[in-house]
Amino acid sequence: MNQEKISELKKWMSQKGLDLIYLTSPSTISYLTGFVSDPHERVLGLFLPVQADPFLFAPALDAQGAKDSSWSYDVVGYLDSEDPWEKIAKEIKSRYSKFTNIGVEKGSFTVDRFEKFTSYFPGSDFSVNVTPTIEQLQLRKTPHEIQLMKEAGHWADVAFEIGFSAIKEGVSEAEIVAEIEYQLKRRGVSQMSFDTEVLAGAKAANPHGSPSSDLVQKNKFVLFDLGCLWKGYCSDATRTISFGEPTDFDRKIYSIVLDAQLTAQKAVKPGMKASEIDKIARDVIANAGYGEYFTHRLGHGIGMSVHEFPSLVAGNDLVLEEGMCFSIEPGIYIPNQVGVRIEDCYHVTKDGCEAFTKTPKELKIV
Repeated sequence: MNQEKISELKKWMSQKGLDLIYLTSPSTISYLTGFVSDPHERVLGLFLPVQADPFLFAPALDAQGAKDSSWSYDVVGYLDSEDPWEKIAKEIKSRYSKFTNIGVEKGSFTVDRFEKFTSYFPGSDFSVNVTPTIEQLQLRKTPHEIQLMKEAGHWADVAFEIGFSAIKEGVSEAEIVAEIEYQLKRRGVSQMSFDTEVLAGAKAANPHGSPSSDLVQKNKFVLFDLGCLWKGYCSDATRTISFGEPTDFDRKIYSIVLDAQLTAQKAVKPGMKASEIDKIARDVIANAGYGEYFTHRLGHGIGMSVHEFPSLVAGNDLVLEEGMCFSIEPGIYIPNQVGVRIEDCYHVTKDGCEAFTKTPKELKIV
């Protein structure tokens, strides 16, 4: 349980005049309580009042796990046969004397669920959005969190090694994905941060393509985008390698992307703006004549979720501070021809940054 962050939230609530906040994101709940759960379609919630003790609301089948976690306050379970919203309302009204102003995580609260919840509190105000405050709480990672992300990064490096070794004539993208995930499970990594991408040839020109039965192609690039979930924290990295000798043009595109990634990495330090790092990488690609083919932001935050605040993108003038964690992942995607992306996630240090993944970035040919 993260008592320090809960105390920070309560201080903020007092400043905002909030009586209660309802947190709905499983990653937020895990961050604050230490209880990790994917409730699927069921309702999971953390109710934090400004003046009294909080309680965790969970499906009955998860209630014991919540009690066995580091969470030291009440856990209220509900059966599938019960109406969760009615039970939540009864709990709030029996526990707390005031709930006029209730803050909610608008970033994770569906409209349907918001309407069901608020219908039980017709006199209350729900205008305060807690999501930006949660993002700020999670923005700077502790040394313990960074250590866990280094461990998650290690497993991503292992995944690359497995995937690179699986490339051979006649093997498909999907088979390589299966080999990576099977071998990781044998080593104790039970979950990926996101669906593993292995994209061969021109398919790598789709930044969010899906692996299929398509075979790897001789003398073409293969793009790997993957990450592992380890003790609640994510890794995320991309490498593009060549199966056989690439063309001179493909080598050129790879060299430009690598230059962009390394140039941005070297520029990171406390005091820089997120938008400045994006521009540094983007300018390398634009000056080489391929700016129109770099079609996404340079990076995203990472932690207990694979995509967190902040974005490294034009217009975001957030000043980087020690402990912030994010990806740097420039790419060039020329439709029906070639796609290259190189990505690592980093934490900002007192005078630069350090990557969580260590797989070499020089063009690898297998």
